[in-house]
Amino acid sequence: MSTSSTVLDHPIVSSRYFFPRRSSLSDPYWVTAADGSRLACYYQATHPDAKTVVYFHGNGEVVADYLPDFATWIATAGYNLLLAEYRGYGLSDGQPVLVGMLDDAVACIRSIQVPEHKIVLFGRSIGSLYALHGVSRHPQIGGLIIESGVADLTERFFQRVFPEELGTSRPEIEEELRKHFDCTRKLAAFQGQTLILHARFDELISADHAEQLYRAAREPKRLKIFEQGGHNDIFFRNRADYQQLVEAFLAAV
Repeated sequence: MSTSSTVLDHPIVSSRYFFPRRSSLSDPYWVTAADGSRLACYYQATHPDAKTVVYFHGNGEVVADYLPDFATWIATAGYNLLLAEYRGYGLSDGQPVLVGMLDDAVACIRSIQVPEHKIVLFGRSIGSLYALHGVSRHPQIGGLIIESGVADLTERFFQRVFPEELGTSRPEIEEELRKHFDCTRKLAAFQGQTLILHARFDELISADHAEQLYRAAREPKRLKIFEQGGHNDIFFRNRADYQQLVEAFLAAV
């Protein structure tokens, strides 16, 4: 299923949902996006036959923000890692778009040529949308981790964009959101394990989203709501517990 032209990819939407910035990256791992753009990702495969984590970051971050600490953690835990980059971020070509980049996630997954059962998708914040799309297209993937994720884009969408700015109506936009970002539908066929992480006092995305995602996921699944931290410091405020949960999950997948 290819993503098609949609009002959700209007430049106004992109300018209010994405905050790309340029950054350097030594020896990038290049992936060709669905529109032909080149994505400057990071790939470390230091553990033959180990599982590979494919990570999709938040909309105000870049791959370089996860180097070296995050990559070192994953490597030390015994796993390989692909940090996926978005169009227009870091050294990548193109312009970010909400729907058009869904199939970029698929391109990243397929580029590493790893058996699906040895892949774990990990999406943070807006990256959850792309991780969810990944498991919908590859339901045999071993595991899915969602941190500070989005279950329903509707509320946040209309906080940032008004239908009249796009020359359309609210019902038409809602239909497009259901078409492209229905988490219940995307999780329905996924056969792997799921871990949902969220901060109870997340100031940007309510913990209700984590609970919705948990309900939509199939067993085996786990939900962890942290009492400390918010949207952007959930990892740092809960580092030991967070890392322990993720490592235990990766070992069990």
